[in-house]
Amino acid sequence: MDPNPALSGFWSAQTPFLAHMTLQQLRLWVAANPWFSETDIAPWFEVPQERLNQLQLDYQQEWSNLGLQLLTRQPLPLDDPRFAAPQWQEPLFGSMAAGYLLNSRFLLQLVEELRIPDERSRQRLNFLLEQALAAIAPSNFLPSNPEALQRMVESGGSSLFNGMLHLLNDLKDGKLRQSSSDDFVVGRDLATTPGAVVFENELFQLIHYAPQTDTQFQRPLLIVPPAINKFYILDLKPDNSLVRHALEQGHSVFLMSWRNIKESLAHKTWDDYLQHGIITALRTVRSISGERRVNCMGYCVGGTLLSCALAVLGARGDHEIGSVTLLTTFLDFADTGPVGVFVDEKLVDYRERTIGGLNGRYGIFRGEDMGNTFSQLRPNDLWWNYNVNKYLKGEKPRPFDMLFWNNDSTNLPGPMYCWYLRHTYLQNDLKSGELECCGVKLDFANVQAPAYVLAAEEDHIVPWRSAYASGALLKGPRRFVLGASGHIAGVINPPAKKKRQYWTCDQVPDSADAWREQSTQHAGSWWGDWFAWLEQHAGERRPAAPCGSAEYPPLEAAPGRYVTE
Repeated sequence: MDPNPALSGFWSAQTPFLAHMTLQQLRLWVAANPWFSETDIAPWFEVPQERLNQLQLDYQQEWSNLGLQLLTRQPLPLDDPRFAAPQWQEPLFGSMAAGYLLNSRFLLQLVEELRIPDERSRQRLNFLLEQALAAIAPSNFLPSNPEALQRMVESGGSSLFNGMLHLLNDLKDGKLRQSSSDDFVVGRDLATTPGAVVFENELFQLIHYAPQTDTQFQRPLLIVPPAINKFYILDLKPDNSLVRHALEQGHSVFLMSWRNIKESLAHKTWDDYLQHGIITALRTVRSISGERRVNCMGYCVGGTLLSCALAVLGARGDHEIGSVTLLTTFLDFADTGPVGVFVDEKLVDYRERTIGGLNGRYGIFRGEDMGNTFSQLRPNDLWWNYNVNKYLKGEKPRPFDMLFWNNDSTNLPGPMYCWYLRHTYLQNDLKSGELECCGVKLDFANVQAPAYVLAAEEDHIVPWRSAYASGALLKGPRRFVLGASGHIAGVINPPAKKKRQYWTCDQVPDSADAWREQSTQHAGSWWGDWFAWLEQHAGERRPAAPCGSAEYPPLEAAPGRYVTE
């Protein structure tokens, strides 16, 4: 697929021929992928010959410049973190890295020239090319990685032995671990905020956290974490626990701990998660606290589930919600970013037939599959660099609580997952107002409580403009805030660390870009802005109460047994 550098002496005479051959080889590669057909892609490759000639001439010039730099021992332009070590400046390895980067740029430029009529097809092709280019980097292979070779020599081969052990452990777990399974223990190192499980059913446990102040706001806070991961992303270590910080601000905090679904629960549906999950949790919180108006917060898919549950309650006439906070949440799935390249009718139909109950067959969707998929959306940052460091160099990943949580996924019941996939990523009809959930029409206009919507600027899972559009579906007063960084680090950003920045604007125009133009940047964490907003909807302070109530006494200490299943 790539031009052969050995032909550089003939390029001036053979440029049109070589450009044509590269284009044809690229076409064969694209046609071999099941996402595309030869008939559909044929018009894409009608690229003007003069443009191909120019690309090839540019390639030839850059290759000549690289050759000159090698001959004169000048530093090579390896502006890529994969080749940052000084060993990559040695002529043999440096030429491989430089050639790889040049070929990668050439192919990306070539794909940009293709006449692809729709954005979805272009996103899919760019994704496939990004995956292929990331996979063939010389840093990924022992013979062409000078750092790994040096480590092998210096360690007498033990680095390779350790790398093989890491590989075997990951194969056993069915996932590429970015953090070792023995780095942390949930309940000892993470999820240590004191509290008690005060309710449980087959889908979730409800944790009521012990107060950290003498007085608390009268309206409690119910947190709905994503169902595809464990809840403790919001309760990591004490210094970066959003739960603990909320308690220290004087809020009475309840949190749902979703169960890791086993085969016996494989038949559960999206409606079950709404009615027997969130609506049941809200009813329990109201009973324990004695307050009808509960403040609710949902993170990612937890925010989607929460919004659907509140819309169901609104359709039933229950609008008594104090406030709604949505963290990096989709309601409008018009632009799903790179995740959307995976979802089409063929995939959804296959899932419905195999695990979704369409043919009477129920199964579970493995959380590891979702985790691996999300990692591959950023192949160089979350996939191949761990392959290199763990398997080629034999290094144990440094302990990192967020990455440990990222590897601690949960399974979902097939019908629930398939319903979500079809009505969000595929059909985007959650927002239609015509979809039925729990016996009523699902209409987000029924969510009329004040809303705080947070997005993350570099989020590759929920693009921030999509989070903005999602918030517009809610009909109460709305505040939108944009945090820096990505889907996880943009949310878990405690103020004491004084990291990153966030943007606010008192107005909420129709356009996300118009909002950005009017916004003001602030240094540090968005947490302080949220706590100030939440306090306005939390009521008066009163003496703090212990966990649970006479009707719902503590069943076991937090974090509970569901999170360790």
